[in-house]
Amino acid sequence: MPPPSLVDLLRHIAREEPLTATVRAFRGLTREHLGQLLDEAADALAKGLPVSAGSEPAPEPAAAPGPPAAPSPTVESAAPGAAPTRVRVYSDGAARGNPGPAGAGAVLMDTQGVVIARLGKFLGHQTNNHAEYMGLLLGLQHARTLGAREVEVYADSELLIRQLDGRYQVKSATLKPLFLEAQKLLKAFSKVKLVHVPRAQNAEADEMSNRAIDERM
Repeated sequence: MPPPSLVDLLRHIAREEPLTATVRAFRGLTREHLGQLLDEAADALAKGLPVSAGSEPAPEPAAAPGPPAAPSPTVESAAPGAAPTRVRVYSDGAARGNPGPAGAGAVLMDTQGVVIARLGKFLGHQTNNHAEYMGLLLGLQHARTLGAREVEVYADSELLIRQLDGRYQVKSATLKPLFLEAQKLLKAFSKVKLVHVPRAQNAEADEMSNRAIDERM
């Protein structure tokens, strides 16, 4: 197999890598804008044109503190391919202060472990348990959008998994609507698997939930 070209490498990085450290290093730079810049550089190299920073749009100004109005989740999709029948949803949530600035994250993979999509959503001021449920809802909703018929859910929140499999009751009035929505989504799949995993096995979803806070996704 021939080594990848610089164009191929740039395009792969633009679509697959989270690039969290780079986004954090440059104030006002978003993940979407960085991916666009890398794609533009790859296109210029492919056409034999010089890559000039002067033609690039200036980074957007940093967002003001506080939750945006009705934010939509950020979705980073892998290269298009055949819709998978079974999807693995790794979900997580983070709240700094609990309650505090919160974010939901999910990473969808096929059964071979290939990433299909990364999702993140800033939630404003919320609790950790709220964020955990929101991460799950993000993942399940996207799995339905992809047309998956079977889903495997992996989360490091024992509370979330045990409530969904019926071993724990949902006593929180604020979590009950999220629990019911999750149940509704899960019933739409023909086969469901719920797995509680250690935090170390959920690192990619954890990264997305924290990126959602840092970048106000």
